[in-house]
Formats: sequence, C-alpha cells, structure tokens
Amino acid sequence: MKRVFMFPGQGSQYIGMGKEFYDAMPEAKAVYDLANEVTGLDVAALCFEENDKLNITEYTQICMLTTEAAIYTALKAAGIGCDVTAGLSLGEYGALIASGAMTMRDAFAVVRKRGIYMEQAYPVGGGMSAILGLDAEKIAAICEETAAKTNKVVSIANYNCPGQIVITGAADAVGEAGDACKEAGAKRVVPLKVSGPFHSALLAEAGKKLGEALEDVTIQPITIPYLTNVTADYVKDPADVKDYLVRQVSSSVRWQQTIERLIADGAEEFVEIGPGRSLSGFMRKINRDVTTCNIDKMEDFNKYVNR
Repeated sequence: MKRVFMFPGQGSQYIGMGKEFYDAMPEAKAVYDLANEVTGLDVAALCFEENDKLNITEYTQICMLTTEAAIYTALKAAGIGCDVTAGLSLGEYGALIASGAMTMRDAFAVVRKRGIYMEQAYPVGGGMSAILGLDAEKIAAICEETAAKTNKVVSIANYNCPGQIVITGAADAVGEAGDACKEAGAKRVVPLKVSGPFHSALLAEAGKKLGEALEDVTIQPITIPYLTNVTADYVKDPADVKDYLVRQVSSSVRWQQTIERLIADGAEEFVEIGPGRSLSGFMRKINRDVTTCNIDKMEDFNKYVNR
C-alpha cells in the first residue's frame, strides 16, 4: 500500500499539543529539546502551557513544526515510514524533513525566521476569508475583477478541497470579493482570524528575506519524494527546493491538486501527522475512496502502530 505522510499548516494548533509524546517517548522529547536549542525559545512551554503567544504566527509556526516533527520521529522510531510526503503551507517543512531534503535543525532555524518575517511583512490591513460552496474558477475571476476595480491585492490563497477556497489580500478588497462571492452563490464567507494576508503578493518581502535565510542551508538529496504547494508536483532536483520555498510564501497553496495528483499516482493511505484533523477533513471532500487517518495523540499513535 502506497503511504503518504501529510503535515498540516498553522491554524490547527492548541495548548497541550504533543505533550503526550513528549512525556512518553524520549525520541519525541529530544525533538522539542532540539527546537529549544536552535531557536532559543522554550518551545515545549509554548506548546504545553497556557499562554497568549501560541496563536501569534512567529510562535505558531515553530511550535506546529516541532510537534509534527516529534510525532513523525515517534513513527519513525516505531519502524513506520512513508512512500511519499507533502504538507500544507507551513506543513511543507514537515514534508521536507520526512523527504530527507532538510535536516530537522535547519528546518527549525528557517521556520523560526519564516514566522517572524511573515508576521512582520504586512502587520496592518491584511485579511483572509474562506469561501464555501462556490466554484474555484468563479472565485478566481471575482478576485481578478475586484483587484482591478480596487487596485488592491486580492487572490486565492488556498485550494483546500472542493467547496472550500481561501482568499487573501488587502482586508477591504478581501471583504469586497467576499461580498461578490456571496452574490455569485457562495454558501458562506467566513473571515479568518489571521495576522496577515498569507500566500498573497503582499508577502513578497517576507519571501525575499526567507531566501536570504535559506542561503546558509544545505539541501540534502531527496530520498522520499515530496510535492511542493507551488506546483502540486514532485520536486525532483534538490537545487529547486529553496526557490519553491521562497515562492510558496506569496503563492497559492494547491492542496487539492496535490492530493489529486498523489491519488492518480496510486497513493492509497494518507496519514495526517500533527495537531487537529484539518487535512483529514479535506480528504473526505476530495476523495472518500482512499484510507485516511490522523495522528495527533498517543491514542491515535498506538492504534495506528498496533493495527
């Protein structure tokens, strides 16, 4: 059975994520210890103890990635690997670790900076909204029309699954495009509680800074195939990885297309590694014929390992 490890992006974080693995498995604890060492933060405390920082992007990203890496390490220690890997937005760094292309140490260092750059890139006036129940092509056309009319940025951020597209850009343009989507037949338009217009052209400066941070990183040979959000295709040449990571910050996340490509290529089992069940939820709308599970807690882990 062709198995995919998939890693979620920010938005699924919660206080206490990963603590069961930290307490039960030395291999997982070592991952949090490494993140603490690399970043100078107490990542474990940010993940486990009540605080007001976990939902701030510059902390969310490193906390999510550390938790994903800890659960992935626990699976690896149990002798469970994957045939191919992918991650949504931030989750692409989890996929990079699983693919062998980036060391955990380098991924933690880069993502710590990525979170800061994305937080600072457009601190005021950005927005994102989820558009439910409207065709992607209609949404794209509405975004183009609104951008031309307002002379402001608004575009598609995420192709999550059929019936769920996220738009991003200047807050007032996102609001206007959302209203137009309602008029065009969208079932719901849900403004998202985010700190910036992620995956839009407004974050190009963050991508540029990320590119500078990536100059010090050595990309390793890709031993497990992985797909990038930018093209929904496999990255075959390690030399292309950095360019895709820079572009990913300000380009659309083609998650639905990524999953459809994997299924077309024979993937049969999809394992979501990390907090929440967002990707598993998308899977049910993309294709119900494949096997999907999520590993968030020790109960999930034990059930999967001992099946």
